[in-house]
Amino acid sequence: MLTKLEKAEQKWGGSNKLVDQWLQHRRALLIQYFKIAGLAPYSVPAKSLPELDTVKQFCAQLVDYVSEGHFEVYDQLVNECEKSGEQSKARAQLLLPKISESTDAALDFNDKYTEADSDSMLLELDSDLSNLAQAMEARFALEDELLEQLHQHHSKVS
Repeated sequence: MLTKLEKAEQKWGGSNKLVDQWLQHRRALLIQYFKIAGLAPYSVPAKSLPELDTVKQFCAQLVDYVSEGHFEVYDQLVNECEKSGEQSKARAQLLLPKISESTDAALDFNDKYTEADSDSMLLELDSDLSNLAQAMEARFALEDELLEQLHQHHSKVS
């Protein structure tokens, strides 16, 4: 996921402050994910679980990222795509419901772990993180399609 993010940053970084900020937030979210999942380069000793507070902080970042997309970024990207014609706008609008599918997975994860009151909930964390990663990877790919749609318009104009 980080490799794909780096490609996205190289391709679309610097073209728009909102996009840059959004990609930075994606990076922070992924780094926090790797830390709580104990993935390289943030490996943890075997049979070690993260602190519940650390998982709750990740949940806050996750909800912030998902919310930022829905309430700040997507509308602006669709509006920009609209400027390049109906086909571009229609393609962008087709992507939004697909992106929203992963929102449920993120919110379910958030609800489960922000409401957790004991470390015993963390016994399910690996499985839940794996499911979340699949949903978020699909989301990132769709978000990148949305960025590509915008990029195609701007590269034709340039």
